[in-house]
Amino acid sequence: MPTEIDTRFARRLFRGAAIYGALVLPPMYFIAPSDAHLPAYLGFVGCALVFQWVFWIVGGDPLKYRALMLPSVAEKGVFAIPALALFALGRTDPVTAFFASIDILLGLGFFVAWRRTSAHRAT
Repeated sequence: MPTEIDTRFARRLFRGAAIYGALVLPPMYFIAPSDAHLPAYLGFVGCALVFQWVFWIVGGDPLKYRALMLPSVAEKGVFAIPALALFALGRTDPVTAFFASIDILLGLGFFVAWRRTSAHRAT
């Protein structure tokens, strides 16, 4: 059975991630590229913003919404892993790598929260 500390960790992590994302993502609409990649870029930002809502929901009741934790890990990885790989190849800037690193840490935290709440069976 997960302890209160495990639940509190997951709650704070997911709620904190939701607040962080809600603050850093909207300004991306104002720095959008002006080329043919604009629709994909805007779709990425929009989907990422929607996922902040998912993080908020999970943070409200981590045990009940534990099934959304692994998709949350994936949401962090689909940006962070390619961005860091591109940075390693010299194909993107340090600012992108910085935010990708934050997403890697959040994704790892989400995985830890998922593991720490594993003994509970939602009813």
